[in-house]
Amino acid sequence: MEYIIYYFDIIKTIILRPYFKLRMFIRCKIRGVNIKERCQFFGMTVFRKKLKSQISIGKFCRFRSSPYSNLIGINRPCIISTHLEEAKLNIGNNCGFSGTVIGCFKEISIGKNVMCGANTLITDSDWHLDDKRTGEPKPIVINDNVWLGVNSVVLKGVTIGENSVIGANSLVVNDIPSNVIAGGNPCKVLKKLS
Repeated sequence: MEYIIYYFDIIKTIILRPYFKLRMFIRCKIRGVNIKERCQFFGMTVFRKKLKSQISIGKFCRFRSSPYSNLIGINRPCIISTHLEEAKLNIGNNCGFSGTVIGCFKEISIGKNVMCGANTLITDSDWHLDDKRTGEPKPIVINDNVWLGVNSVVLKGVTIGENSVIGANSLVVNDIPSNVIAGGNPCKVLKKLS
């Protein structure tokens, strides 16, 4: 039985992956997503974009939407979306996303070499703009070489400094400086990196 699964994976890699890649690039072009070359898609990433908003994705990015593409336990596809016409979402080169949801209402900037563990969420809004109890969307900046652990949530108005590591299941509601390990709910600095 294991041999059948192994050979099916090989066939899927050789035959289906180029098909998915071409299909994803066509879907991105149709939706007006500016995507650079050499990006990889494992499964079908969902893109939703307001007409005048901007989504820009750098080179060599990887989007893992299939539960079999990362065995840590992806429970949803990657969902990349803008919700207001003035929204700007910029993703740098060589970033990795595993079942990551990014919801941009105002501005989200993700630097180079950012790794997002399985089922992470990044959003710059409370999502219910018509509710008086919610505040305005606030920009998010995730600098270069940041690693977000599995199930991490990054909320509006946050800046994460370069080279920082955010622990699994963390809720990031305040700025995190560069070169630290941080974690918890709410996320706080646990250790400085040399």
